[in-house]
Amino acid sequence: MIFLRRVVMVSRSRKFGRYPKAGWANCALGVTQASIAFVVALLVMHSSRAFAASPDLQTVLNGSRQRIEQLDYRVTGRITQVGADGKQTSYKFVGKAHWFPDGLRLLSVFSGPGSEKTSILLHMSVNGHLTIEAILPGQKTASALPFERWNDALLGTDFSYEDMVENQFFWKGQDLLPPEKYGARDCFVLKSTPGPQDRTHYDSVKSWIDRSIVFPVHVVKTLHGTGQQKEFVYYSLRQVDGAWSASQVEAKLQGKPGSSRMIIEGGSGKAKLGPKDFEIGNAAAEGKPSK
Repeated sequence: MIFLRRVVMVSRSRKFGRYPKAGWANCALGVTQASIAFVVALLVMHSSRAFAASPDLQTVLNGSRQRIEQLDYRVTGRITQVGADGKQTSYKFVGKAHWFPDGLRLLSVFSGPGSEKTSILLHMSVNGHLTIEAILPGQKTASALPFERWNDALLGTDFSYEDMVENQFFWKGQDLLPPEKYGARDCFVLKSTPGPQDRTHYDSVKSWIDRSIVFPVHVVKTLHGTGQQKEFVYYSLRQVDGAWSASQVEAKLQGKPGSSRMIIEGGSGKAKLGPKDFEIGNAAAEGKPSK
């Protein structure tokens, strides 16, 4: 490197006189100081680049987290599985969500062609830690859903139990990738990776987030172990009671024919829910929400 060549030239021309050891020590000190200065310069350059990227990263994370931390809704809708032959199987559902001081609670009750219902209660803590309770067909009471089943197909669709919440925005690993377009939308691209404390079946989640409304329009999740990807596309974005949402979300598993759609048909964005609304065994939680 240039500064090292200059140090060598100086060392050759310098006369050390009666104290050669002291001269070599001074020379070595000069090399060390120059090396330190070079390393510091590199660190400063790296820090300036990181600082330049941090405002956009903070915009994405703050906007996404605040959106979730302001949830307070009731919805009705249906979840539909479309097979490779085009055959559709639909299930009705009612759902509700609210952010409490200890995190998010989301309760959904699904009813299909049969008379039995599936109820799931998800709790995401303020740091993204997830727990799931469920009352599955044939069960009378709720119980914790084992982690091994979090990635099971919900009602045979391409949605899994843990797909019901966006806890990836609260994971420790967050990297902002170069911006991209998704269709006509200018998007931030965020790659979220779980930390050791995060329980999930995904190695990473990549989100394309509309820059103007800070809402996801496309998400790709990579499954742990297999590397298989699951794609989510958000349709009909709209602003309800001041908050952005999608009226449809499509899920498609790589290599599997067909896809699934979750369609919101009605609801309220300011439901004023309380803890009692999230008692999974309560019959009122399984009824239709009030208008």
